[in-house]
Amino acid sequence: MRIVVLDGKTINPGDNPWTSLEALGSVTIHDRTATKDIVQRAESADILLTNKTPLQAETLAQLPKLRFIAVMATGYDVIDLDAASTRGIPVANVPSYAAKSVAQFVLALILEHCHQVALHDRAVKSGEWSSAEDFCFWKTPQVELTGLKMGIVGFGRTGRLVAELAHALGMDILVYTPRIRETPPYQPFAWKSLEDVFEQADIVSLHCPLKPDNAGFVCNDLLRRMKPSAFFINTARGALVNEADLAAALNAGTLAGAAVDVVAEEPIRKANPLLSAKNCIITPHMAWASLNSRRRLLEATVENIKAFLTGRPTNIVNPPATS
Repeated sequence: MRIVVLDGKTINPGDNPWTSLEALGSVTIHDRTATKDIVQRAESADILLTNKTPLQAETLAQLPKLRFIAVMATGYDVIDLDAASTRGIPVANVPSYAAKSVAQFVLALILEHCHQVALHDRAVKSGEWSSAEDFCFWKTPQVELTGLKMGIVGFGRTGRLVAELAHALGMDILVYTPRIRETPPYQPFAWKSLEDVFEQADIVSLHCPLKPDNAGFVCNDLLRRMKPSAFFINTARGALVNEADLAAALNAGTLAGAAVDVVAEEPIRKANPLLSAKNCIITPHMAWASLNSRRRLLEATVENIKAFLTGRPTNIVNPPATS
């Protein structure tokens, strides 16, 4: 059994051994793979593992030995699912492995917006406190979350955890999701339309997958509905947001701030308008990356492969081939 990992560096930069994967067969691990090298590296693989390396139709057509694709992520938009189905290749992802880490990271972004801790630390160390006339000072408004409204778009495991954390801080929870399931027991909680979430929330956080029909849905039409005091967060997928529209809203002051851990093109391009936008926190797609999260990801990927090998594949995200 030949197993090839196309981009393993972010999963295991040295602290998350591949031992459990290596027990399944002959394993070749590449830190990263350029698009031009995918076919050469994958042509002998029975099982292919990818995180962000794209596997499009023209690539899959050149991999006749390939039997299974394991996506080392929750999002699977880098795979041409229809092409994989046509070839009879199951594609499995790992749902919810990073929910705890991402929810914690969203809370960190919210608190940074409310308190600007790093800014005040720098101010103290530069001498502003030692030369102050009063016993205290603050350079930005200090925001209390109790009584504010937390808007969440997408209510899978991560969205639910973010809601629980926000509720614990005294916030009212407003949620938009295409499919309403179990309502949480805490209050205040309300299911809302997408437009109502953006209009009514003081903080809006995205927790939905990227699909062909929702790319760029956060654009002027929704952003203009937000309160001028509101804060926008994206730790889901960068392409969900029209970045030029978000930058324009921030620069015009019609939105108080934003934090994005993801952008449409990664690594971020120097021309990305968010780099020069006002009051915009940008982190390098790291919300998922705690060691605990990466360990869960690897072990779940191994379990997906084991399930495929026993003829009972799990977490399959593409439809079966039609005859």
